Amino acid sequence: MTAGNDIPVWLRAFPALAAVDDPAWRRSARAAQVVRLPPGTVTFRQGDACQNYVMVVSGSIRVQKNTDTGREIVLYRVEPGDTCVLTTSCLFSGTRYPAEGVTESEVTAAVLPLREFHETVSSSEGFRRFVFASFGSRMAELMLLVEAIAFGRLDVRLAERLLALADGNGHIATTHQQLAAELGSAREVVSRLLKEFERHGWLVLARGQVELKDRPALTRLAAV
Repeated sequence: MTAGNDIPVWLRAFPALAAVDDPAWRRSARAAQVVRLPPGTVTFRQGDACQNYVMVVSGSIRVQKNTDTGREIVLYRVEPGDTCVLTTSCLFSGTRYPAEGVTESEVTAAVLPLREFHETVSSSEGFRRFVFASFGSRMAELMLLVEAIAFGRLDVRLAERLLALADGNGHIATTHQQLAAELGSAREVVSRLLKEFERHGWLVLARGQVELKDRPALTRLAAV
C-alpha cells in the first residue's frame, strides 16, 4: 500500500525515513514486507539467527532477557517508529540473539530481509544515518537501565514504575512477577516492597492488580 508520491503508508510512522529521497532507499521501502502479528507472538528467541531488520509501525514488542535461574528482565520495548537495537547489533555482527522478543499487542511491522538491509545500508546515506541514530539512541537507553539496576534504589524505581503504569483511576493490571521483570529484580524482593507500600497506605494489593491510594506519597518517593 502506498501514499502520495509512491511512498508506502507504513513510512508515516517513521518521519526521518519518509524524508529520505534517494533511489536506493525508495526501492527498498517499496519492497519491504508488511507483517501483522497477534499478541503473545515470540518474534525471536535467545540463540536465534537474525534474518530481518524490523521497523514497528504499530503495537509493542517487549524485549527481555531470561536467566538460567528463571528470572527475567525487561530490557526495552520496541514501539511505533522504533527499531530493535539487538536486531541491528546481530545484523551487523552476525551473532545470534542474546534475548527474546514477544508482542504485547497486535503488531504491524515493516521488514527488510538481511541481504536487502545490508545493501541499503551500503547504498543509501539517509537510511544509514537512520539506522545508526536509532542504534545509538537505544544503546543510551540500555546504559541508563544498567545504571539504574546497578546503582538505583529499588523502592524508588518501583514507585516510578507504578506511577507510569497506573491508569487515570490508579489501577494497574499486573503481577508481582511482571513488576520484578520490569525492574530486573527478584519477585520476592518486589513483593516485600509492595507490602511495605501497602502498610504505609500508599496502595492496595489484590490478585493480578494494584490500586494506588496515595499518588503524592509515591511521587515524593520517586523524586528521591
